[in-house]
Amino acid sequence: MMRLAFVPALALCAGIAAAAPPARVTLHYDVSQNGTAMVEVIERLEHDARSYRIDSEWQGKGLFALLARGKARRSSEGSIEGRVLRPGVFRDRRGDDPEGVARFDWGRKMLTREREGRVETDPLPEGAQDRLSFIYGLAFFPPGRGEISAPVADARGVSRHRYAVAGRETLKTPAGEFEALKLVKQRDPGDERETEIWLAAKRDFLPLRILVVEKDGTRRDQVLTRIEP
Repeated sequence: MMRLAFVPALALCAGIAAAAPPARVTLHYDVSQNGTAMVEVIERLEHDARSYRIDSEWQGKGLFALLARGKARRSSEGSIEGRVLRPGVFRDRRGDDPEGVARFDWGRKMLTREREGRVETDPLPEGAQDRLSFIYGLAFFPPGRGEISAPVADARGVSRHRYAVAGRETLKTPAGEFEALKLVKQRDPGDERETEIWLAAKRDFLPLRILVVEKDGTRRDQVLTRIEP
């Protein structure tokens, strides 16, 4: 399994690309639910090989644009150590709800979570990521084979995310046709949500598509529509 999100398992893999993603890149996505377009997403990654920032903005489309819950903003910022993202602060605001914050204190190994006026402090798991740094960290240290595993924290708590590398395939998106590396979430007992992720194997392993299937069969599909350098 991967420690600090990605390191040990990758050490077993041959042909790992050493290049980091571009210093600045913007990705545009459409999100549909059961085939109906719901949300436009813009995500921006900026880094200087020592520190990084990721911003994610969600805006509802059509009728969903009229709903406050159709808007969301997330951000992650922190340092880069040995090609591994080490988050410092993760922020998550959905609609008109209060902002949730997760603060990673690596010196004291403490995680501080701020949500709905409450502040809670927990031990910080080794190799912890947040919901943005987990997936964009793969662009800095791409997966080869085996399993990717890391604790992922946000304002609500910490959960372990485990993905198996399922091979490569050609993926057609509105942004073009890509050679994609597919990851499949390994579900723990009680987890009834299926998740699959496709990364652009020849475009810095940036996320191309994220498909989530809920217990009731609802399909939420986030697909790349444009990449801006």
